[in-house]
Amino acid sequence: MPSVTINGVEKTVPEGTGIGSLLAGTGIMGMPCGGHGRCGKCRVKVTGKVSSLCDREKAFLSGEEIRQGIRLACLVRAEGDCWVETGGEKAAGIRLEGDMPDIVLNPSFTSYGAAVDIGTTTLAARLYDREGKVAAQASCMNPQSGWGADVISRMEAAMGGAAEDIARAVRQSVDGLLEELADSGGISYRKIDGVVVTGNTAMLHLFTGTSVEPLTHAPFAVKRSFDEKVNAACLGLTKVSPEAEVYFPPCAGAFVGADLVTALLASGIRNKKGAWILVDIGTNGEMALLHGGRFFFCSTAAGPVFEGAGISRGMAGRPGAIDRVELRGGKTEVHVIGNIPPRGICGSGVVDAVACLLEGGYIDETGYMEKEEVLIAPDVPFTQKDVRMVQLAKSAIHAGIRTLLHIAGIGCGDVSGLLIAGGFGSFLNVENAGRMGLLPEELTSGVRVIGNAALSGAAMLLLNPAYRRDCRDYASRGEVVELSCHPFFAREYMDRMSF
Repeated sequence: MPSVTINGVEKTVPEGTGIGSLLAGTGIMGMPCGGHGRCGKCRVKVTGKVSSLCDREKAFLSGEEIRQGIRLACLVRAEGDCWVETGGEKAAGIRLEGDMPDIVLNPSFTSYGAAVDIGTTTLAARLYDREGKVAAQASCMNPQSGWGADVISRMEAAMGGAAEDIARAVRQSVDGLLEELADSGGISYRKIDGVVVTGNTAMLHLFTGTSVEPLTHAPFAVKRSFDEKVNAACLGLTKVSPEAEVYFPPCAGAFVGADLVTALLASGIRNKKGAWILVDIGTNGEMALLHGGRFFFCSTAAGPVFEGAGISRGMAGRPGAIDRVELRGGKTEVHVIGNIPPRGICGSGVVDAVACLLEGGYIDETGYMEKEEVLIAPDVPFTQKDVRMVQLAKSAIHAGIRTLLHIAGIGCGDVSGLLIAGGFGSFLNVENAGRMGLLPEELTSGVRVIGNAALSGAAMLLLNPAYRRDCRDYASRGEVVELSCHPFFAREYMDRMSF
């Protein structure tokens, strides 16, 4: 059987094994399109005996890349001994900090506890001691990206037979984070005897190996609403005390997950006067409106554009990614993570780029570009297709916000403040987000960025189980608005497509 060596690690596999299947779930590389050869993002350098270059690869790769041995991992198969190099940089810019109100301390653990946020793109974790102090923090990419950048792709893969592999991959990554926390905190991982894991509904289903089939079609029922305690050993987590308890906060609906519920807890929104909106902008844009003592929830399928996928030169926030763009003298100037030559553009850079292209007259209000592409930086073009992808994503978020306001019977002028949670929101230029229509421009002056509030809320549940009652209340009392069949959302979605 062929020997395949990936970044120096050798494996023996059956002849014909796809390189992409070997990378799936490792966290080394994501495959935004789920390994279907549609995005061209899984570029690897391959030498040795592999399948011939196919037409789909030729459509994505330049002549120079082909000469260098660059291939698409999802389309190349091992036919003999071969060597694969991925680059494999760690992601940068994962937001670990988040706002948290003053709390009453009554830890649910005896020695040390860990809070974990399973995001669609990234995983984040914090280690706490009995005094409520952060002993360590850690993060990594979600290895499920090997089955697609978006939730839908992963659920399809799970139903297609990959459920156990997907669960195993993310559990191993959580185990890795727990071990890293212990090492950084200078303790044995066996002293971690309490864990709280938050995430959206689909992520928690996939993590626990629960069938996602009910989430894929109307009426979008949930197999488990969570608000559950589970023994760590039952989940296959090994880098904790054998007696460690894992708590999953409640989900409010199929696409309004525990992450929004814990973010609400950390935001302190319940004690605020007036109307307040909380938005977590990501692949699955979740949002909540508090008005008149009532909570309204919704979720918009913004897609992975703001996570760096779906854009021709899009990438995650790692070294080489353009994360800020400014227009000076009619020309774009960029900031690159790591201060190295740009390789692509991440979500915050995408928002800035579109705002700058609008200001410079490269894009009109319909999204039309006279040129098929504009160079944001050397070798980093922004294309007409990229603009269309941004339009689809930004109109979904914007229309979702306005639909919640419509249902509550209020307008933007009645809103006291807009809280933005999540990793992408932490690096967002709010003014540019309003200018290009991701957010209602009337609300940008009242924006407050609260960081990884989902993780902070999970930490609150870890540090005092009494707060779990608040989460149950949010999840049970909140009115979930189904946008897919709401006529107001449909009209707003079309209207907000324009810039």
